[in-house]
Amino acid sequence: MRIGFFDSGIGGLTVLHEAIKVYPHAHYIYYADTKNVPYGTKKKKEISELVLSAAEFLSEKNIDLLVVACNTATSVAIKSLRKKYEFPIIGMEPAVKPAAERSKGKTKQNRILVCATKLTLKEQKLIDLIADLKASDKVDLLSLQKLVRYAEDMKMDSKSVRKYLKRKMETVAWEHYSSVVLGCTHFLYYRSVIQELIPSHIAIIDGNKGTISRMLALLPKKEKLKLKLSFYKSGKKSKTKPYQKFLDFYSSIS
Repeated sequence: MRIGFFDSGIGGLTVLHEAIKVYPHAHYIYYADTKNVPYGTKKKKEISELVLSAAEFLSEKNIDLLVVACNTATSVAIKSLRKKYEFPIIGMEPAVKPAAERSKGKTKQNRILVCATKLTLKEQKLIDLIADLKASDKVDLLSLQKLVRYAEDMKMDSKSVRKYLKRKMETVAWEHYSSVVLGCTHFLYYRSVIQELIPSHIAIIDGNKGTISRMLALLPKKEKLKLKLSFYKSGKKSKTKPYQKFLDFYSSIS
């Protein structure tokens, strides 16, 4: 079983980590488009072209399934990908549904803060998701775009990161919130830092486990293959070590 993973950079490694943990029986081929990261500040046409190019590269590796481990790429290009390829394609979306379920029945602490990249927050896909859940009146949006660059530079708990997050979150009236949704896979590296900066009653929710659950439903139950990892950096073969350090770090905090 050959499973392709795609992200604009190293954010999708947080999703790959979940996949390996529950299904270590596949050859995972990870494509990080680090040459063009971040996607959240680019035009939709450019993002679509980059995603389609990466998917074509992975399809030539004879993958059986593709996980688009990037919320921005999913919101822009998932429909085009599914029209073009016959193998299953799983995308990411901000985990607004479980956050909305958690807020049900609450009157004071019922608001949800969705944190994502600039483009994901503007996309109709997210607006429709929130509307379908009848949650438009209790969802607020916050861009944490700079976290993508911080993560790519492996600045996980620096003074600059804390200063940035504190500034972005200090004006939020947390007494009205029940959940924070991390709508970008890069943001998961900062879960513990964010939790320190917000009240303990607020849950931090992401879409990684839901994405991997959908992946598991499409995979053989009794596969006996040994785990194999291959990494590509914007279409060029890459060594495992640079990516393993991110997997190791995420493992230590998750």
